[in-house]
Amino acid sequence: MEYHHSQIGTVIIAGLLTPLVAIFVVPFFTGAFLPVFMIVPLVLAVSLLFFYSLNVDIKDGILVCSFGIGVIRKEIHLSEAREARAVKNPWALGWGIRWWPGQYWAWNVSGFDAVELVFRDGSRFRIGTDEPETLVRAIQLNLGQTS
Repeated sequence: MEYHHSQIGTVIIAGLLTPLVAIFVVPFFTGAFLPVFMIVPLVLAVSLLFFYSLNVDIKDGILVCSFGIGVIRKEIHLSEAREARAVKNPWALGWGIRWWPGQYWAWNVSGFDAVELVFRDGSRFRIGTDEPETLVRAIQLNLGQTS
């Protein structure tokens, strides 16, 4: 079974766009513009391109997670997983790419719902999603189908 889903990170977008807009609006009204401050909007704009969404694709037994325009990505051969289950991320985990010490890596752009993959070696990886049951079903249908 093939699967594709993109989740938009509304909090991430708002959190990056707000200061980006403010950086251009404030100098317009105050007349105080310093060229050195253009570094900050550049960093914010690049961050926005890299993290505005989380895309999850499954094809031929390979799950690919990618953020935004796809530069940051992770490929997982589902034959290495032994279990997939819907979970809730703790609020303190936040959004983006996170390491929960001694537990798991998590990729998330919005909300607290996620799918946890448990690998044969005992390690775990969480994928944030707004449709956890559908993603779990797609993973379960693809388990063991990689060559």
